[in-house]
Amino acid sequence: MRRYADRPVAASVVDSLLRAAHWAPSAHNRQSWRFVVLETSALRRELAERMAARWQAELIQDSSDRSEATRRARISVLRITGAPVVILPCLDLATLDTYPDPARQLAEWQMGVQSVALACQNLLLAAHQHGLQGCWMCAPIFCTELVVETLALPETWQPQALLTVGYPRDDAPISKARNPLEQHVLRK
Repeated sequence: MRRYADRPVAASVVDSLLRAAHWAPSAHNRQSWRFVVLETSALRRELAERMAARWQAELIQDSSDRSEATRRARISVLRITGAPVVILPCLDLATLDTYPDPARQLAEWQMGVQSVALACQNLLLAAHQHGLQGCWMCAPIFCTELVVETLALPETWQPQALLTVGYPRDDAPISKARNPLEQHVLRK
């Protein structure tokens, strides 16, 4: 869902979504997720425009057509600024165990990322229960340092996604179809 009705979401509803996220399972029960609720339109716009400028430059560098890169970046800004609620889920690296070997450290980080993802899923399911729609966007992963700088986040907070939430517009398209389940399941 990327287009929302021009209707605010009550703070109590946003808090309900965050509580649902907070009850997600987490590796070692560390609850290593952190959520940044972007409450002002000015901050949402600043973040959206800075991320879009970075993406546009990368698209052009990757040999994309300049006008197409500009168009895609503009759409990205509108997706973020057009949402009544924007939440940045982060992984707090300070909550992770430390290991002397890279293999176990990578596994620990992956468990942290999985924990944040589970919390995001809880949040999006709770949004649906409230009659809201949500969209998971991966853009912050491609520019974590820019996001941390723009939002003045603690240095141990690693952005993992951007969640937009709002009431659906009447003309909003229905979610894309899914592949047949059999394409994604191996039974042994």
